[in-house]
Amino acid sequence: MSGKTPPNVRVFSVKTRFQELAQRPGGLPRDIAIQQAETQIETFKAEFVDFVEQELNELTQALREAQAGQTDEYRIELIHARCRQLRDTGTTMGLTLLTFISDNLCRVLDTIRNGAPYDREVIECHIDALFLAKQKSYRHVRPEQVPEMTDGLHRMLERANRSLADRQAG
Repeated sequence: MSGKTPPNVRVFSVKTRFQELAQRPGGLPRDIAIQQAETQIETFKAEFVDFVEQELNELTQALREAQAGQTDEYRIELIHARCRQLRDTGTTMGLTLLTFISDNLCRVLDTIRNGAPYDREVIECHIDALFLAKQKSYRHVRPEQVPEMTDGLHRMLERANRSLADRQAG
């Protein structure tokens, strides 16, 4: 809009229930609430390593089943869901490399969901990278600190995209 309100238009604000609750007296001051949230996240980080271990084990099991010939839609969706969980929580917990690898694997899985053939080598490369990223010495490594790994994973994604393009063209 031009920034001017026509004279026959009346603009009014609507106060939502959320705004009313957020602005009521009491509660914690913002700084204390942020500090408590950060403390809670630090507590969850220790538990998160166990969560990552469990997710990777379940992801690996689902991939083994897929490699045994069970690459149905359900199995691919299960693998994709586990991968998204790792991607979506990794950065919050300070594991940006894990997030990067999971995101790249999600993109590879998207190509499979869109018709690309299941490429065992591409998937295994990502799984190996995920297991490396969860190791204590790699947990706080950023993707740009391991360019050989990230470039290799990007090449694997390109391979999956070419495979999809070839299948769609042929």
